[in-house]
Amino acid sequence: MMDVDDGELLRLVGEGDCGAFDVLYARNAPWLVLRLRRRCRDPELVREVLQETFLTVWRAAASYRGDGAAVGWLWAVAAGRLVDARRRALVRPQSVGPPCDDVLERVPSAEDEVLAGAYDAELERALHRLSPELRAVLQVTLLDGLSVREAAVLLGVPEGTVKTRAMRARRELREALS
Repeated sequence: MMDVDDGELLRLVGEGDCGAFDVLYARNAPWLVLRLRRRCRDPELVREVLQETFLTVWRAAASYRGDGAAVGWLWAVAAGRLVDARRRALVRPQSVGPPCDDVLERVPSAEDEVLAGAYDAELERALHRLSPELRAVLQVTLLDGLSVREAAVLLGVPEGTVKTRAMRARRELREALS
């Protein structure tokens, strides 16, 4: 089954084939972890997102239509789970007892560290005020250098949505910096 492409594996997983799921996981989990680590430096959160990604793949593989690259579909699922996890972290209390600085310490992502070194503090604050969806579009188009079409496949949204989010992100940044 190792010679079967990812699209066919997704079709088989959609039919409940556990062996196809194992091959799909073994083939794609390593690069997904690397991509997730580029966006999040918290290893526990990366493990959680990877698990949620493949749980979603198991449940939703039948919805894969095969009209795009399977790896793009997988990354769109993973990116969505990462956005969801970050949203949950924002609303979830960080500790039960009195707040301690070491418990509430924010773990910066790799992009955060790059942006902090490359831009001034005002721009960094403006970027952090963007919603996760707008920041994700900036990350894939500016940092990863993907085209609008590639970003749409990767994020699992229409091209028009990518363009709109990019325009909104630029406008919000411009307003925050003026």
